[in-house]
Amino acid sequence: MAMAIPTHDPKREEERLLVEALQDGRDTAYETLVRQYGGAMLAVARRLLRDEEDARDAVQDGMLAAFKAIRFFREDARLSTWLHRITVNACLMKLRSARRRPTARIEDLLPRFDDVGHRIDLDTAGELRIEDAIDAPLVRARVRACIERLPDAYREVLVCRDVEELDTAETATLLGISTENVKTRLHRARQALRALIERECAEVAG
Repeated sequence: MAMAIPTHDPKREEERLLVEALQDGRDTAYETLVRQYGGAMLAVARRLLRDEEDARDAVQDGMLAAFKAIRFFREDARLSTWLHRITVNACLMKLRSARRRPTARIEDLLPRFDDVGHRIDLDTAGELRIEDAIDAPLVRARVRACIERLPDAYREVLVCRDVEELDTAETATLLGISTENVKTRLHRARQALRALIERECAEVAG
């Protein structure tokens, strides 16, 4: 049986050399990091933060955090993926510290049932996936406003899983919670977001 021939990955080698330079504290390494990855990190921040200044601040915070933590970087990881997670975390920290909208009580947004198990509120059968709605330009701002009204614990899980498309394990690690908690919070967050969007639509229609 023929053996697979290893292929050289120039991008991976470039990342490895940059990581080594950062870990060695070379003067130009940080500038290279910003030049090569700053644009991608800013694109992530702009998806999560409505204010341009907040997005740029989050990227700066993320870059600084990456520079301080580079000695812990694992060689088997991709630098781009690692920076993406750091940027998401920096954005979540920014959202926690600068909330502009009152949050809704999660209990008021979840489906309710009567004693025999029948729904007694709006029919919200099926779960909304935020990426399905976010592609529609006319509703993007309204959806984002509804996301911001979710309690922190639920909004953070929704952002990680449905906006940035981290998997369950990555989200659990980033937020410091169990994978089961991620699944539970995501389920409730999607239900709550759907309820908020339906209420917004009803107000507009009315």
